[in-house]
Amino acid sequence: MSEETMFTGIIEEIGEVLAIERGRDSARLAIRGPLVCSDARLGSSIAVNGTCLTITELDEDFFGCDVMAETLNRTALGHLAAGIRVNLERPVSVGDRLGGHIVQGHVDGTAELVSRTPGDHWEVFRFTVPTILSRYITEKGSIAINGTSLTVCAVTPEWFEVSLIPATLTGTVLGALTLGDEVNVEVDVIAKYLEALTNKERSC
Repeated sequence: MSEETMFTGIIEEIGEVLAIERGRDSARLAIRGPLVCSDARLGSSIAVNGTCLTITELDEDFFGCDVMAETLNRTALGHLAAGIRVNLERPVSVGDRLGGHIVQGHVDGTAELVSRTPGDHWEVFRFTVPTILSRYITEKGSIAINGTSLTVCAVTPEWFEVSLIPATLTGTVLGALTLGDEVNVEVDVIAKYLEALTNKERSC
């Protein structure tokens, strides 16, 4: 990443992986996304399934980016392949409305979809999550799943649930998830800062 950026978790476009070139400890992605490419430039940041990446190649309707080992180890991007659809979001501009919540594009880890329960006009998704992340997740708090800003409706130390309305199911890649799929998770940055500050106060 060439600059500090911020996203809001409101997905602008569903892109498609055109190709992935794997190295020994890195990968190069080519992704189709005409909307996000329309005003992008080389060096711009882009959130791909919630992971902030830097555009290193650009055309009218596709962009390329390099993914380093640290990112591959922390996210689910290593599972991508040609033809897979991904959530895309450009960084928020100064003066824009924050439609979701503050999302940095710094993925904290991954979670696994373990159930989908249909409701009248929504579906409840349950994800298992590592204990190291569950302490940051609270009921009615915010969470980003594959870059999508969502509200937690239930949580335990082992799992959390979110309710997805039809617009989210069709307007993001979340609606196509199947049981066992792995997703990128970014917890609320405010919770992480509060923990860090509390720990510093205790050590003083």
